[in-house]
Amino acid sequence: MVRGSIEAAVEAALKALGAGGATFVVERPRSMAHGDYSTNAALVAKVDPNELAEKLKIDGVEKVEVVGKFINFFLSREAIAKEVEAAAREERWGTNDLYKGKKIMVEYTDPNPFKEFHIGHLMSNAIGEAIARVLDMSGAEVVRANYQGDVGVHVAKAIWAKLQKPGLSWGDAYVYGNNEYEANKEKIDAINKKIYEKSDEIINKLYDEGRAQSLEHFEEIYAVLGTKFAHYFFESETGPIGLKLIKEHSEVFEESEGAIVFRGEQYGLHTRVFINSLGLPTYEAKELGLVEAKKQKGDFDISLTVTANEIQDYFKVVRAAAEKIFPDLEGKMLGRFHGFLKLTTGKMSSRKGNIITGEALLDDLQKAARDRQDVAVGAIKYAVLKQGSGKDIIFDPEKSLSLEGDSGPYLQYALVRAVKILSYESEGAGGEQVPEEPYAIERLILHYPEVAARAARLLSPNILTTYLTELAGAWNAFYAS
Repeated sequence: MVRGSIEAAVEAALKALGAGGATFVVERPRSMAHGDYSTNAALVAKVDPNELAEKLKIDGVEKVEVVGKFINFFLSREAIAKEVEAAAREERWGTNDLYKGKKIMVEYTDPNPFKEFHIGHLMSNAIGEAIARVLDMSGAEVVRANYQGDVGVHVAKAIWAKLQKPGLSWGDAYVYGNNEYEANKEKIDAINKKIYEKSDEIINKLYDEGRAQSLEHFEEIYAVLGTKFAHYFFESETGPIGLKLIKEHSEVFEESEGAIVFRGEQYGLHTRVFINSLGLPTYEAKELGLVEAKKQKGDFDISLTVTANEIQDYFKVVRAAAEKIFPDLEGKMLGRFHGFLKLTTGKMSSRKGNIITGEALLDDLQKAARDRQDVAVGAIKYAVLKQGSGKDIIFDPEKSLSLEGDSGPYLQYALVRAVKILSYESEGAGGEQVPEEPYAIERLILHYPEVAARAARLLSPNILTTYLTELAGAWNAFYAS
């Protein structure tokens, strides 16, 4: 690629000026008016930019421009056309070797059986699936994983509610049990203990039915969202593993008021309970067991968890404890955290009190999109992926379906138009007259590999989403002309 030629030429010129070894970048300028590439080499190497520019003679670069301490490069029309021709020939053009040879387990979505699939699960799924795909394009062996809470007090609440009102759906049962928990805490906690012990046949039967129905329903949602998981982990399995690890590593944990805790203060964190005073594993213990369960599925170079911001502090404590037990995992457990999705319209036909389920949001958008499920899914995914991870999202249902720009359907519509134009070429149809020089589009296409690599390196799909929106805008302007 021309960018590689520019980097090599700049490095050689710096060496000739006695400034070899400087760490510089060659990247796309913010505006096409400043060229196709720009470098900060003169700034970081502390050399005269004009003197450096004079030494740069590069095939495919028709103009070198100095602006302050920066040097801009304008590629020739022929060089750009050559890059675009290469893109057309290569089936997986834009791939890179950033993670070649690396096995990366990406855990995301993580809905809990017996509860609703809520908006947060939609966010985790959209971000996790996008990250998995950019990692795959960067040479990694990607393993998709899903961790689900099939035990815990939320299950006990739902089962208690079903015992009171058998006609409730499992989602409604959880809502009812949650609302009644304080008034029936002792009974629900007793059910929770029996679930762990598997000591009551009626409760066991309800548990098995509810778990199976929930997981089957989640699979239907995953299919709609375009995700297929390789591994499923469950708290009912990781809890006992976590208990065993904690009891085997008294040097890491300590007793406190009848509970077992991890003192995180010595690592700049805080203390968390891993086994409660009833002897039951907490979320922390189950998460620790998850680390061991993931290891049992095979070695990985990176374990990445995509989840909500509110879990960050908890995640850091579990990671610190896990690294004490598994020193070989130090630096291998990463987290990508997202904010909340808030609606501009308040509740959207929610039938769960003040809970807006992910399904309700999808259903409402699908109806507004004339029953096009793919358009509804695209609208939500785009709204989530255009933001940097960690930020809250204000979701406007009406704008999310707009064809006027900054939306998923806008990109989908641009693709349909592109396929239409290409069909004229393949079919040899007369059709509409195609302009001869779609130059702005070609200059943008040129940068796709770099954008994809940066999105993978920073685990930030929003970088790619922004680029695709810009590309769609250039395409639509070309199409209109």
